[in-house]
Amino acid sequence: MIEILNPTELARAKDAGALVADILQTLKSRSAVGTNLLDIDRWAQDMIVEAGAESCYVDYEPSFGRGPFGHYICTAVNDAVLHGLPFDYTLADGDLLSLDLAVSKGGVAADSAISFVVGGSKPPESIAMISATERALSAGIAAAGPGARVGDISHAIGSVLSEAGYSINTEFGGHGIGSTMHQDPHVSNTGRPGRGYKLRPGLLLALEPWVMADTDELVTDADGWTLRSATGCRTAHSEHTIAITDDGAEILTLPR
Repeated sequence: MIEILNPTELARAKDAGALVADILQTLKSRSAVGTNLLDIDRWAQDMIVEAGAESCYVDYEPSFGRGPFGHYICTAVNDAVLHGLPFDYTLADGDLLSLDLAVSKGGVAADSAISFVVGGSKPPESIAMISATERALSAGIAAAGPGARVGDISHAIGSVLSEAGYSINTEFGGHGIGSTMHQDPHVSNTGRPGRGYKLRPGLLLALEPWVMADTDELVTDADGWTLRSATGCRTAHSEHTIAITDDGAEILTLPR
């Protein structure tokens, strides 16, 4: 299903996007050496409920997961990259933490992810990998606009990641979003320009470049959810929800 939102729905999407961004920035500021992942999940739950929003994750039960997710945010540490199930883990200095959050407010969802290093240690390889995903995300957004095609976005993202030296996994990528969190079209993190669905004003897309330092192979954790690098290398993930407008693309998941 591909949804095209009307102006009223787009206004709600902006509200949901700003909420996601604000929660992520608050969680980032609270995530320090000694913070437990379960505390981060609890803080996310409190802020979602306080805002009168709904979690897109807690009851989420897709074919690739094991039962309902049961938590309010994805917390992926070091070799974990996607669908990180919060568990009893205390963050250490130098840990690379990715937070991925999706909420629905007013019947419209927004989705965003950030990666950062906890504490005072800043491993150069981790910082470079995070930067690559952020640059790829910016390139993908710049390639989006009315009349462009999904392949234009995928090509822009993939070009940045490849030039930075990373191999690209195509099992998971960006996606349409609207009244539900995951919709068509699928937006791969690499592709050929000029191919795929033609973008129209009112379309929402969640673009999410992610990479692993030395592999493109994933393994599923024993928890049935968390996806990790097959080699145990570190990973990074950046994501924004954007709206296609008459003039280009508007990022909805920026802090207010």
